[in-house]
Amino acid sequence: MNDNVEDITELRLWSLEKIKENKAKVARAYNKKVKPKEFQVGDLVWEAVLPLGTKDAAYGKWSPNWHGPYRVDQALPGNAYMLEELDGVKFSVAVNGKHLKKYFRSMWEDE
Repeated sequence: MNDNVEDITELRLWSLEKIKENKAKVARAYNKKVKPKEFQVGDLVWEAVLPLGTKDAAYGKWSPNWHGPYRVDQALPGNAYMLEELDGVKFSVAVNGKHLKKYFRSMWEDE
């Protein structure tokens, strides 16, 4: 009976070690492909339409997926950013960097 409990304990410890190894392997593969997004104060960015998947009934599937451009007013810890509109109106809440992307001026825009 005692040997059976020890065998189960060893099996559980071995399984836990394999789970840790697999998680580390997945994390390495993920980190190879994902590039962190960092923005500086003054950068122009697009903000994702949140919650994701909501559409304007007037446009249906042609609804925009991004709002903006907005200017980064302040960079906060944890990949959060305070934004402001181009006319200087500041957002009251921070936005996570994963919901932002860099804004590039179009060649058709007026300067």
